[in-house]
Amino acid sequence: MTENPLDLPPECWELIFNSLNDQSHFESLSLVSHRFLSITNYLRNSLKLTDPSTPFLPHLFNRFQNLKKIDLSEFQGDPNSILYLISRSGLDLESLNISNLKSFPFMGLKELGTKMKNLKELNCSKKFSFRDSDLIAVAETCEFLEVLDISYPENDSSFLPQGFQNIQSFSFYITDSGIEALSMKLKRLKRINLSGNFFITDKSLMFLSSNLVLLREILIRDCDFITQSGISFAMRNSPNLVSISVNGIGIPTIDSCFKESFAYARGLCEIDLSNSFISDELLRLLGEACLPLKKLVLSHCYNFTLAGISFLLCKYQSLEHLNLEAANFLEDESMIDLSKFLTSLNFIDLGFCAKLTNSTFFTILRECPLLSEIKMETTNLGLDDFTTPLVINPQVKSLHLARNGNLSDESLKKLAILCPNLEVIDLSHCLGITEEGIGEILKSCCEIKCLEIKRCRAVFDLGIDLELPKLEVLQASGSALNDHALKMIANTCSRILHLDLDNCLNVTTSGVKEVVEHCRTLREINLRWCDEVNVDIVAWMVFSRPSLRKIIPPCGFAPTESQKNFFLRHGCLVCKG
Repeated sequence: MTENPLDLPPECWELIFNSLNDQSHFESLSLVSHRFLSITNYLRNSLKLTDPSTPFLPHLFNRFQNLKKIDLSEFQGDPNSILYLISRSGLDLESLNISNLKSFPFMGLKELGTKMKNLKELNCSKKFSFRDSDLIAVAETCEFLEVLDISYPENDSSFLPQGFQNIQSFSFYITDSGIEALSMKLKRLKRINLSGNFFITDKSLMFLSSNLVLLREILIRDCDFITQSGISFAMRNSPNLVSISVNGIGIPTIDSCFKESFAYARGLCEIDLSNSFISDELLRLLGEACLPLKKLVLSHCYNFTLAGISFLLCKYQSLEHLNLEAANFLEDESMIDLSKFLTSLNFIDLGFCAKLTNSTFFTILRECPLLSEIKMETTNLGLDDFTTPLVINPQVKSLHLARNGNLSDESLKKLAILCPNLEVIDLSHCLGITEEGIGEILKSCCEIKCLEIKRCRAVFDLGIDLELPKLEVLQASGSALNDHALKMIANTCSRILHLDLDNCLNVTTSGVKEVVEHCRTLREINLRWCDEVNVDIVAWMVFSRPSLRKIIPPCGFAPTESQKNFFLRHGCLVCKG
């Protein structure tokens, strides 16, 4: 009797399915058999909701009973109603994203907080007006939170207080009073993102570091009234602090108290000082602090020199993540010297370093064997050449090389050979490349999952007619892709999930139909500014490709509420063109 290959133990199938990077693949697997449907239902732990058809949602929650994360950031209906449904679903949520909403769902969150005692992570960032009363409501209803994001609220700024002295009495923003109340309630908080809350001051950092013993990560970017004094206090009085992210400090100089505070933060692993005035003296003090530093971000910092960063990197040769974006003093010769200290790196960002060329790229490929991701956007990549032997680096999975005007097809051929296991490559705005170079990348790097060729106006197709079973995301907005390219995609990209054709003027209705008919896993497609695509195609797309979850139609298509709801009932969100 022949064994059925599907008769593996459930544990084996769970391991196989969990090896997939994206749970969206569960949808097609669930169609194979009832057994696969049961396994994928059990394994799904996250869900993003956009459909306001709340009567159907209880069935969804009953189907996926092990959900731990729910994302409502693109939810189209009443957030209070959906939170009521979640609270009564019997789920045991650990993470909830209610960012981007127009108003704070106070009643729904209160109801959910009484039921979900294991809710550890809450994202309330962006869009809705957020004030002290909302913050206090969060603290009172979700008392077991460990991670809280209240960054960048879009408050109504039409009524600004007259002078800083009136801020505490102004009720439309988060203030130090709200942060103090939060710090007295959320005793388990480990990570907080306060970025973009313009009216909090150093007092907020003092409340947090004095009252929250478990606090490990603080993000306070774009907080105008936070000073070096407050940051110093936090580093000196937060014994478990491992990560701090600030920006715009040190103008005109960095005071001694701030410099000395690094010696107190003995557990700091991650430091982000983006857009700051950084002296070599500070870098030397940081190097001498002997921290367990793994991540350093000095993006768009200024005033420091090669000598300062060399000293620091020499001290931290176990660094794994380095961002030196816009360090304009860097040259190919200096990167040859610095690379000797970077053997442990798995990420490097050298974007906007205009003096760096091919030589730097090939140097870090050779000297940094653990590199997984390289960013060299807006450099002089494509110029110069490297005379010493080139080394293949199989660890590199992601290359971000956008806006390199000198990058050529010949350069791409070398990249393809040296980085054979690439999964993500961004070549947007590289005007010197054509489909020949793209074809070389796709032919040599058979693991490519995401290809970005936005605004590559010399790229008319993918330059290859071979099967691309791994390609899932194609960002091609503003490129010269045409119907021939779409036919090629339809025939070779069997697993494409996301296709962005925004402003692809050579694309027509015929080409789009080819893709929709043949790409059975397609979930999102963007056709904005595709003037040759007929708007009448939208309804046909929704009914012809059941896998579609989001369509951005050509300009001129403005679905009525009735039409939008009709499409949503078929599982697809159709936006306004």
